[in-house]
Amino acid sequence: MVPHLITALTGPINELEQRILDSMPAIERWFRLEWMEHTPPFYTSVDIRNAGFKLAPVDTNLYPGGWNNLTPDMLPLAVQAAMAAIEKICPEAKNLLVIPENHTRNTFYLSNVVQLKRIFHMAGLNVRIGSISPDIKEPTVIDLPGGEQVTLEPVIRSKRRLGLKDFDPCTILLNNDLSAGAPGILEELHEQYLLPPLHAGWSVRRKSNHFQSYEDICKRFGKLLGIDPWLINPMFNKCGDVNFAEDQGLECLRSNVDALLTKIKRKYKEYGIHEKPFVVVKADNGTYGMGIMTVRDVKDLDGLNRKTKNKMSVIKDGQTVNDVIIQEGVLTNERVNDSVAEPVVYMMDRYVVGGFYRIHADRGVDENLNAPGASFVPLAFEHSTHLPQPGMKPGASAPNRFYMYGVVARLAMLAGSYELEATDPDAEVYT
Repeated sequence: MVPHLITALTGPINELEQRILDSMPAIERWFRLEWMEHTPPFYTSVDIRNAGFKLAPVDTNLYPGGWNNLTPDMLPLAVQAAMAAIEKICPEAKNLLVIPENHTRNTFYLSNVVQLKRIFHMAGLNVRIGSISPDIKEPTVIDLPGGEQVTLEPVIRSKRRLGLKDFDPCTILLNNDLSAGAPGILEELHEQYLLPPLHAGWSVRRKSNHFQSYEDICKRFGKLLGIDPWLINPMFNKCGDVNFAEDQGLECLRSNVDALLTKIKRKYKEYGIHEKPFVVVKADNGTYGMGIMTVRDVKDLDGLNRKTKNKMSVIKDGQTVNDVIIQEGVLTNERVNDSVAEPVVYMMDRYVVGGFYRIHADRGVDENLNAPGASFVPLAFEHSTHLPQPGMKPGASAPNRFYMYGVVARLAMLAGSYELEATDPDAEVYT
């Protein structure tokens, strides 16, 4: 089953799928050469939207949750990728400490932590879960849906290392996006690998930096394939010094929204697209689907109500929003069981290991689906080969559709790699 594309404009996307399949050797060689020069993020998930006329990533997460949405059939790929990733970083690794988010009572999130523990256990590591939450003062067992349990233990910081009682890990895997900043307990560790690095956290990361890197990569990739990079790239602008609560900086927002809507209209006209353009305004350092609004007309910004202003003012961990990215809105014209859907692709090291569809029965094609009420359906290829099937009609084959998603997701992951290199505080700067 391939999710149904509800759009008359499947032509451009089928053409793109065909071009990607025909160029597979060149694409794989291109990625191979890139990974010789750049280190992939340790693990990544990418939210993708398929409009039928363009296919683009709209968010890239360097601390992905949701691993529990991967089916058992996908686990062997994740385990192999985990082995490859660990071998590169610390071949003699024996103990792995996973540090999760601090919201300890979210059992759905903790099921994701258990899945990560399972993956790395099967990759040959002793895995324990250490919490940096001040609420965890002793080993705490939490019951999870489906009968599983998770034990959270308080981390212990010695002078130069981090561990648990009677557990000294060589590698520490963060599944905490550090929205509130990097706590001192994680800094200046000695001979321990912290993955991903602290500068991958949202206290440093900016979506605008990520999508600038992605845009640059798309231009080169578009040249390789002979396609318009716009077909896989969401255009964007950004604004700093915005304060929704105080109505400050909204003039910058209006002018940038207006300019971007004009650029999108021009592209739609070029491709004969009759949809209404829209943009998505997001916190530049936002996560968890917070601090997001859809704008279809610049006039929408004139009468923002208090509820919208409050929603846009503060994001996860009480962080105030001052910088926003204005991103070209990409419709999602995919449906699963009559609900609007978008694929989320999961990667570890440089490998695609699986994914799922995020579906939302109460959201429209131009709205954010990462919201309460979302549900998850495994990507439809779990019983078929993971390899593309040349010769199949575009749009008809799950592996071919998924291969196309995997290519776009890997481009976003590569952008994450460029982004981390640019913000690495330990990188040598040559002048």
